[in-house]
Amino acid sequence: MSSTESPSVPAASVLPEVAPPVRVGEGERLRSVGLPGVTLSIRSRNPADEGLPPALYVHGLGGSSQNWSTLMAQLDGVVDSEALDLPGFGDSPPPDDGNYSVTGHARAVIRYLDAAGRGPVHLFGNSLGGAVTTRVAAVRPDLVRTLTLVSPALPELRIQRTAAPTALLGVPGVAALFTRLTKEWTAEERVRGVMALCYGDPSRVSPEAFQDAVEELERRLRLPYFWDAMARSARGIVNAYTLGGQHGLWRQAERVLAPTLLIYGGRDQLVGYRMAGRAARSFRDSRLLSLPDAGHVAMMEYPNVVATAFRELLTDTGEPGADREDPVTVPGAGS
Repeated sequence: MSSTESPSVPAASVLPEVAPPVRVGEGERLRSVGLPGVTLSIRSRNPADEGLPPALYVHGLGGSSQNWSTLMAQLDGVVDSEALDLPGFGDSPPPDDGNYSVTGHARAVIRYLDAAGRGPVHLFGNSLGGAVTTRVAAVRPDLVRTLTLVSPALPELRIQRTAAPTALLGVPGVAALFTRLTKEWTAEERVRGVMALCYGDPSRVSPEAFQDAVEELERRLRLPYFWDAMARSARGIVNAYTLGGQHGLWRQAERVLAPTLLIYGGRDQLVGYRMAGRAARSFRDSRLLSLPDAGHVAMMEYPNVVATAFRELLTDTGEPGADREDPVTVPGAGS
């Protein structure tokens, strides 16, 4: 594994020169890690104490490691936090083989954990990242200490109508058509649309957080592979939904040995709230947290609540860190 690190900007090799630097929050670092077939950008925080158990966070479709920044800060002193950008997202370039399937993304996570030697970790996943981390936990139980899933993208027989446009991105040609149809949309308009879809209450987003999201989207829209990564990853989710047998995600959920915390939002427009019960039955050692007012990204809307639930998971399972101080309050974060 090769690695370069900077306190403020990523390695120059990670992104084309046309893109400005990725935002790095206070107390965070960003580094580029070269692995066989893939280069990953890793966001981390300076551990508050030595010897804290490691944690790794995996974002959803169209997201990045920045989606976890607030929760990572909340868990300072509890775990040693790292969040990765999946191949083709955030600050990570596309994979060499162009494989954006759930299995391809899971393979990238496994390669990083194997190379870094940080396992077993407390593994977190949201949406697409929830499907990816479920697969990781099923096939490599030695790498996972606990599993926390926020609105995981597990197969639904009847997807919500509001989720249909995201699924359609996976149809060949649709991403290019959407790009042409929306070329006049401003970054602000796009971000408002995404937040209306992902948040239970978009008004919880501070003006500073909204502006950060706009600047990040403007940066990513300049990347030549942005829409390709989105479309192929969306196709990967759809394909994963159709897999049966031992490779099916629900079958793999049943194979997960790690204690699992499931978090579902009652206002989630992308993952059906009704799937919470099935998930709780499928993961053999599970705890379910239902948040009626949350949308698709509870770790961003209610980071204090998610952090508290994770600490309770540690207490319940006897994991180190449960007796640490309460999570800190981050300015501008939801409660």
